[in-house]
Amino acid sequence: MKARRTQFKAGDLVTARKLESITGEQVAVPAAAGLVHLQFSRFAGCPICNLHLRSIAQRNDEIEAAGVHEVVVFHSTADKLRRHEDDLPFDVIADPDKRLYQEFGVERSPRALSPRVWGTMARAAAVSFGATLRRRKPMAPLAPHGGLFGLPADLLIAPSGRVVAIKYGTHANDQWSVDELLQQASAAHAR
Repeated sequence: MKARRTQFKAGDLVTARKLESITGEQVAVPAAAGLVHLQFSRFAGCPICNLHLRSIAQRNDEIEAAGVHEVVVFHSTADKLRRHEDDLPFDVIADPDKRLYQEFGVERSPRALSPRVWGTMARAAAVSFGATLRRRKPMAPLAPHGGLFGLPADLLIAPSGRVVAIKYGTHANDQWSVDELLQQASAAHAR
């Protein structure tokens, strides 16, 4: 097994790359213009992730107007992601081997499902189950590829590749809200 990458800090540089979205589009990280919000989620169909990503999707126009391109990475296959996440209005990247997770220092831990997340987990499970009953989405996997203990991470990356803001989650529901993302973007544009 390869040595784990140290977590990034604000000011670090991200190597330019092209990622392939689940629709086959090439996604530049960093983008030529504007900020990239590189968001690490958990697995395809994760009820907690889906609840969070729906809040991002509802305000995607506002996020784009703030000069932010949303890119979300999951540790699932593209095939599974297309079944669960195909309606998201931003780029979704499959990373079933967790290469990007390792490179960016995104960890996994049993604390992902700590008591701090149980309320959100119950609400997210109810929403997910409702979508399954209405046949809008397949049921969330009970034993997902890559496991249940992934932690989220948020990186805001400038066109230069510089990380202008970062957050490594301490549990499954510990990521930037849309308001926090917009605050980070505003601060980055003010610099």
